[in-house]
Amino acid sequence: MNEQQRRRWMWGVAGLAAAAGAGVSWWRWLPSAVSADALPDWWAARYETPNGQSLAMADFLGQPLLVNFWATWCPPCIEEMPLLDAFYRTHQAAGWRVLGLAVDQVDPVRAFLVRTPMGFPIGMAGLSGVALSRTLGNATGGLPFTVVFSPKGEVVHRHIGKLSAADLAQIAGLMP
Repeated sequence: MNEQQRRRWMWGVAGLAAAAGAGVSWWRWLPSAVSADALPDWWAARYETPNGQSLAMADFLGQPLLVNFWATWCPPCIEEMPLLDAFYRTHQAAGWRVLGLAVDQVDPVRAFLVRTPMGFPIGMAGLSGVALSRTLGNATGGLPFTVVFSPKGEVVHRHIGKLSAADLAQIAGLMP
């Protein structure tokens, strides 16, 4: 085998390894099925805001709802928060609701919201938010995790990882 053939062979092996790694990574980040009892439990749940007010999930039924699981210690979560706020401000007149569920402690969330106020409500899910997100299809428990509910309360879209403006435009198009 000459030098040129050996280089081609090495590049071919490297390409196959990269493709296999990308495939495994893509498969790992696909949302899993929603747990059978997740939706009744979800719509019956209540969360406190960082200021101690109660948020009943049942109050969000009847309108499209984007729920984002996030944390102050998660850089991609923090990066997407202004995009989520812009999405909410742009689409609230069309009936869209947005809810941030913090997988975090109250004090860091309060401090974040003082620095970066959001127009949509934030609920405190705490560490149990990871388990909750798993019942909604987040098999890895990674953050950020976004779930979109139809006005009927059904899961219509899930996204693991940081949202982009293009992702949010696609989400906006899910509801008439």
